[in-house]
Amino acid sequence: MALTPSTIACFPPRVTVVGSGNVGSALAQRLAEKNLADVVLLDVVEGRPQGLALDLMQARGIERHDRQIIGTNDYADTANSDVVVITAGLPRKPGMSRDDLMLINGKIVLEVTKQAIVHSPNTIFIVVTNPLDQMTHITWKASGLPVHQVMGMAGVLDSARFQTFVAMELGVSTSDISATVLGSHGDLMVPLPRYTTVNGISITELMDADTIEQLIDRTRKGGAEIVDLMKTGSAFYAPSSSTCVMVESILLNKCRILPVTTYLQGQYGLRDVFVGVPCRLGCQGIESVLELDLTEAEQLALHQSAEAVRQTSDRIEALLASS
Repeated sequence: MALTPSTIACFPPRVTVVGSGNVGSALAQRLAEKNLADVVLLDVVEGRPQGLALDLMQARGIERHDRQIIGTNDYADTANSDVVVITAGLPRKPGMSRDDLMLINGKIVLEVTKQAIVHSPNTIFIVVTNPLDQMTHITWKASGLPVHQVMGMAGVLDSARFQTFVAMELGVSTSDISATVLGSHGDLMVPLPRYTTVNGISITELMDADTIEQLIDRTRKGGAEIVDLMKTGSAFYAPSSSTCVMVESILLNKCRILPVTTYLQGQYGLRDVFVGVPCRLGCQGIESVLELDLTEAEQLALHQSAEAVRQTSDRIEALLASS
C-alpha cells in the first residue's frame, strides 16, 4: 500500500537557537533528542549551522526521533518560533569577568533580538549570553515584549552546580538533592542552604557551617573554575541542560518552579531590576514569581546582588539609546 503525506496541517513546536557554538549546538541536540520541538539553529558564520544541523539530522534514526533541525544564516527561517534562545556572543576567557563582556555582547544581543522579534513577534525569549542579567534586560527592552515573555537562564545552572557540589561532599545521589540559588549570575549569587535539601532534610543539618560556606564559594566560582581548566573555552553541557529544562517547562506547560532571571516589580523589596528568583514556568512564560521567606541576612545578600546588576543600568540604557 502506498504511503501518502497526511492532508492534516501540523504545526509542531519550534525553537530557535541563536548561536551555534558549544552551548547552542548542545542545546539543539538536547531539544531534538528529547523530542521537544523542531529546531532552527542560526549563526552568522556561513556553513557552520547548516553543517551541524545536517549532522544532527543524520543522527535521527539512531536516536529515534523525527524532529526537523534547520541550520541557517537567515532570520526569516526562524519565523513563528515559540521560543527563541540567545546563546550568541563571546565566551569568557581566563581572568575575564562577566561584566567585561557587557559592551561587546550587548551589541550582539541587541541586534539578535531586533531581528528575531520581526519574524516571531509573540515568542518567548530565553537569554543565555553573559553577562546574563544585563543581556536579559537588553532583550526585554529591545523586544518590547511583556516581562513574562523574557527571561534569563542562570538560577537553574547555578542551582545545579550547588546541587552537584553538595552531592560530591555528602556522597549521595544528586537525584535526592534540591538546591536553590537566587540573585545575579555572578560572584554575588545567593545560594540558600536552608532551602537546599537532601530528601527534604536541609543541608544545614547534614554538614557544618564551614563546609557549607566552602560549597557556596565553589558554586559562585563554578563557571570560572571550568574556564580556568579548559583555557580556551567555557561550560556548555550544564548550561545547555539548564536551558532545555526551561524550554521543556514552557512548551509542555509543566509549570515547574525554577530559579529564573526575571524583572522584579516589588517582589523581595526590589523593583526595576533583572535578578534570579524562583518562578513558575508555563506556556505563557513566567506565570508567577514565588517569594520565599528570607532571613534578614539572606534578604540583604539578595539586595546586594541586585544592586550590583543595577549599577550597570546606565551603560545598558546608553547602549540602547545609541542603537
